Amino acid sequence: MTEDEAQTWLAGRSVPRETLDHVSRFIDLLTKANTEQNLIAASTLPQVWSRHITDSVQLLDHAPPLGRWVDLGSGPGFPGLMIALFGKHHVDLVESRAKRVGFLHDAITCLGLDSRVRVLSGRAEAVAATTYDVISARAFAPLPRLFEIGRRFARADTVWLLPKGRNAAAELAEAQQKWQGDFALVPSVTDADSSILIARGVAPGRSK
Repeated sequence: MTEDEAQTWLAGRSVPRETLDHVSRFIDLLTKANTEQNLIAASTLPQVWSRHITDSVQLLDHAPPLGRWVDLGSGPGFPGLMIALFGKHHVDLVESRAKRVGFLHDAITCLGLDSRVRVLSGRAEAVAATTYDVISARAFAPLPRLFEIGRRFARADTVWLLPKGRNAAAELAEAQQKWQGDFALVPSVTDADSSILIARGVAPGRSK
């Protein structure tokens, strides 16, 4: 997906012009902050709309329209900030690194999301546990470890939305040696080699 295609895809969702203006301001903030800390790979900045913005927003197509969402290892706020901006969810961003926590607070203010987004500063294993309707995590941990860390935030009906790369099927097969649930891999709209792992009912135990 090119940058023009990514922005056209977003425009096709009947997104208000104000929302896209917020994204542009956020990209300016991200670009400046990225010179001070490695928020995203510098090589991906020229593809920020496709690699990060649209790649995040597409998760909304697989989520309930409302509810509480937690983004584990949120880093620069992908996908969590975009979920809150383009959706209607209340989003908690879990991040342990102090400089990134500072960036997330600045980004929340930049995007006008103070009423619906919180930053939980600390390791996902240690922050106060509550359950959510949706769990996301992008490049956070290998899948078996992610399920181990994340299950304290999940109910039986929680939807896990996990962007994955070209090794998604192999990673899922490995995780199923120790974890069971309802799993599906769907193609990413931004990259033909990538997928989104959708999971429900995740629990310890080998899948049959």
